[in-house]
Amino acid sequence: MARELSSREQAPPLRGLRIALPAIVLAAFIAIWDFAVRVFDIQPYLLPGPGLVFRTLVQDWAILWESLLVTLLTTLEGFIAAAVGGIALGLLFNRSRLLEYSLYPYAIVLQVTPVIAIAPLLLIYLPQHAAVVICAWIVAFFPVLANTTLGLNSVDRNLEDLFSLYGASNLQTLTHLKLPAALPYILGGLRIAGGLSLIGAVVAEIAAGSAGAGSGLAYRIAESSYRLNVPRMFAALLLLSIAGIAIYFTLSLASHLVLRRWHESALGKDR
Repeated sequence: MARELSSREQAPPLRGLRIALPAIVLAAFIAIWDFAVRVFDIQPYLLPGPGLVFRTLVQDWAILWESLLVTLLTTLEGFIAAAVGGIALGLLFNRSRLLEYSLYPYAIVLQVTPVIAIAPLLLIYLPQHAAVVICAWIVAFFPVLANTTLGLNSVDRNLEDLFSLYGASNLQTLTHLKLPAALPYILGGLRIAGGLSLIGAVVAEIAAGSAGAGSGLAYRIAESSYRLNVPRMFAALLLLSIAGIAIYFTLSLASHLVLRRWHESALGKDR
């Protein structure tokens, strides 16, 4: 009882430190950045100061915001396709070992092939938006598939035998045993896939921008680099970073809300 009270008393300070320490590091980084730009008189076309980046973000907000929405839409489409395809194929792999042995190597090939090499080919054969979405899907697909397959294959064999002993159907075993047991793995894969889908979309947009087409935020970065508009590049990069962080924390929160009442990984965060 005393240990439980002690852990509860220590929880608020620990949660505060998890927020305060990254904020302190960020503030120190910005201060050092601004100090270096001022002391060494670095020109904006080489390294703009944080104040100039913020002013550029405000001035070009309309353009950057519109481009960010395009990138986020592409990211969402690629993420949904990866989530649906990865989970569905993982379920099929669990039902048929022959299917897993036949197709899993090709999923690995998709994962290890650099998307920057695939994007130009897709842009030749497909419309630009479809090519960008497929690039986001390629990058995000494998973590969902791998985690789903791992989770479904990690179910306790004794519980499977118990379900079989009581005459449970395959659907009942799947819905009441395998999917709940694999859910933490699946949610972990989705959390990884969210950030990877943004990376895939950005890479494809840069490739499209090199070909003279595109409207996403990565295209604005490529366009600004050609024009040596470095402050806008930093402003667009800042928006991309914020978007990636928001995606990760949104998926982490969703995972926590789903698991918090029964899984140990989420229960520990509430203590």
